[in-house]
Amino acid sequence: MKENNPIIEVFGADVICASCVNAPSSKDTYEWLEAAIGRKYPNNPFTIRYVDIEGALENERDQEWAERIHNDEYFYPLVLINNEVIGEGYIQIKPVFAALENLGFVATS
Repeated sequence: MKENNPIIEVFGADVICASCVNAPSSKDTYEWLEAAIGRKYPNNPFTIRYVDIEGALENERDQEWAERIHNDEYFYPLVLINNEVIGEGYIQIKPVFAALENLGFVATS
């Protein structure tokens, strides 16, 4: 079992990324990840947060990530797990699950 709870962050905006045609919205991606992770790993605690890159940002770190997205360094939604970029734009679930399993998550059968 893992020693701590990973922090999953989804940085995004209400407007769908222009480069991510037919992708779900950032908020939809956040809700989908929260549900999918909770279903696959029900006995593994985690924290997930949504950061609106167009809104008032809580801290300098969030502002820096938002600026990197605005400067086209990353597409949104941008998914981080413990500060590591796991995916951007059109998010796939397998890399998210793989990153969590590398942190000690165990799926229930």
